[in-house]
Amino acid sequence: MNQSQLMKEAHLHMPQGVAENYRYWGDDKTVFVKHAKGCQLIDSDGKTYVDFRLGYGPIILGYQDERVDSAVIRQIQSSGTLTGFATALDTEVVKQIKALCPQIEKMRFANSGTEAVMGAVRTARGFTKRERIVMVEGGFHGLYDELMWKSDIENWQLGDIHAPSVIPFGAGIPAKTRDLVDIIGLNDHEALEHIFRWRGEQLACVLLEPIIGNAGSISASQQWLQRLRDLCDEHGTLLLIDEVKSGFRVDKGGAQALYGIHADLTTYAKAMGNGYPVAAFGGRADVMDVVGSQRGAVVHGGTYTANLIGLSAAQATLAILSDTQALHTVHQAGEQVKSLLSRVFTRAGLAHAFAGPPSMLGIHFTPHVPQTYRDWRKTDSQLYNLFAWELISRGVMLEPDSREPWFFCEAHAHMDFAWLEDIATLALRAAMDKSVS
Repeated sequence: MNQSQLMKEAHLHMPQGVAENYRYWGDDKTVFVKHAKGCQLIDSDGKTYVDFRLGYGPIILGYQDERVDSAVIRQIQSSGTLTGFATALDTEVVKQIKALCPQIEKMRFANSGTEAVMGAVRTARGFTKRERIVMVEGGFHGLYDELMWKSDIENWQLGDIHAPSVIPFGAGIPAKTRDLVDIIGLNDHEALEHIFRWRGEQLACVLLEPIIGNAGSISASQQWLQRLRDLCDEHGTLLLIDEVKSGFRVDKGGAQALYGIHADLTTYAKAMGNGYPVAAFGGRADVMDVVGSQRGAVVHGGTYTANLIGLSAAQATLAILSDTQALHTVHQAGEQVKSLLSRVFTRAGLAHAFAGPPSMLGIHFTPHVPQTYRDWRKTDSQLYNLFAWELISRGVMLEPDSREPWFFCEAHAHMDFAWLEDIATLALRAAMDKSVS
């Protein structure tokens, strides 16, 4: 069946005809993938795309990487997929992560970034005996009611001295889940000092992505993140860094390796399994040791936690990232695309700025790199959206919203960069023509 036929049939069986909200791009634009290999997708109409979306970031080596897939197949053939008991592989994967991430002393596994964040927040509350948490504006921490609150930046006017309204992501989120959550702006020193003066002795943790994966890789400054670390120490608050997107992608040791600032608790998912469902949270041994089955301990579990498919994929992926030049190759591909896009934008006279590391590249149509989520409102996101759809129509897959970075994988090293520059030139020219018409 072609795209149109698949969409029509899918509507009979699933809301919006898709398995989760973010795959629905409209009845005429939703993509049904038939095949994926390396850095390419082929849809059900037979159209080929070079993919910079990469499933929102899990693919770090490439689709169907034979090294990872072979490891998973061997695991299935040797001892299956799930027993509900401990295995030696559990410890082996934790040891791999500890070798890359010095802030990790003990760890537990999960199946998704959402689950990892839920476990980490619960652990922070169990350790500190406090309930309040702080999030950073623009961050996304999974589909978990208490954290599904956001600043309504789309309806906030530039120059407004008042902060954007805080709203739920959608229906079905009880208002009471907002009661224990505060939101502050990234790189806002005044807000940071204020929240600790006001709430310091009540805060279980501050939860943030230093490189915000849903805000175009807008990043914390070194000074701001260090002050946050210091304030957490002063007030007995745990620093919880969400590396679901940045972990094992922006550096072997994640964003914390780039900053040299380490968290008390960290969450991982996505790139650690090259597309297989696996996640984890961990940190200081004394903090993690509040997790357990004894009376009064923090409860953590899950039927598919540490399943052998996810763990064998993680073991293989982490070994490749640790022992080869794969991540260097990823970064080189990102730098090449960054350079060619800069040439395209400059030739067109378009102001532009790049945010974040090359493996997770934020692209903004603005003269200056955004420092806060509210700065994103200064960018020409409408032109970016037009540009993105023109790229997609020409075989370059990305997320049309400029808040989603371009993701790179090892397989991008083999793409035709000259072709991409030509396509980007044509797409930008078409987008700029549409924006003035």
